[in-house]
Amino acid sequence: MKIVVTGSSGFIGNHFVKKLKELNIDVISLDIKNKIDITDWKQVHDLEKFDFLFHLAAKTYVPDSYKYPRDFYYTNIVGTVNALELCRIRKAKMVYISSYLYGNPKYLPIDEKHPILAFNPYAKSKLICEELCKGYNREFNLEVTVLRPFNIYGPGQNRNFLIPNIISQAISGNILLKDPTPRRDFIYINDLIDAFLKAIEYNKNSFEIFNLGYGKSYSVKEIAESIARYLDINIEINYSREKRKNEIVNTVADISKAKKLLNWAPKVEIEEGLKHCIMETRNEKN
Repeated sequence: MKIVVTGSSGFIGNHFVKKLKELNIDVISLDIKNKIDITDWKQVHDLEKFDFLFHLAAKTYVPDSYKYPRDFYYTNIVGTVNALELCRIRKAKMVYISSYLYGNPKYLPIDEKHPILAFNPYAKSKLICEELCKGYNREFNLEVTVLRPFNIYGPGQNRNFLIPNIISQAISGNILLKDPTPRRDFIYINDLIDAFLKAIEYNKNSFEIFNLGYGKSYSVKEIAESIARYLDINIEINYSREKRKNEIVNTVADISKAKKLLNWAPKVEIEEGLKHCIMETRNEKN
């Protein structure tokens, strides 16, 4: 088996490639850091034959999607078209890593039939890409599995994201956050990678979408207090009470479809996952 991973040097891609190599699976890494740009068709159209393509390459930091919307739309959409076209030509299967697309939920837990509300430029670009995947399945019979992870976390994540940001602040002895109340369903990176491997086994020649989460939500306040409790040092936690634009109050993933069809279930509880992240951050500082 030969698997292409776009965005192979990113947070998720790095973990995934490492796991594939541990399993002795042949990996073709495509990443801008390796001077291979998936948005440049001339660079990738002669790619050797492969069996699966996991499309992870994308711009993902939501605040930047408001500052640089053209870059987000161009990178995410053109990159996805090229990935799909490679799969069509090579008769390979595609796994597209999407995102949370449901806006403020109308009900909890959120299943795949929940109405879509792409509430920022990043989410809108992901939704357009999902439609492209659906079109390639419909018109070219290309098998595509779409994974919609909720809030991913784990060692090595960029410190712009909530959990690594809190951990970094906590180690310094003070935590300053905005709104303590929003709740999120967090999925640990190892569980996400396990879902990727299950997607390889899923062979239905179809187009399917799967939510991925833990199935339980935690508030910003609960996460901060858990981190402070584990560190067991005197940490002051303060909140500015500033509300983010288009803030979502709560998200909980209904993962019953993934459990049934992918035979997947998360294993890492939030306390265990946070401990791994804290230990990794401490090791980096030392």
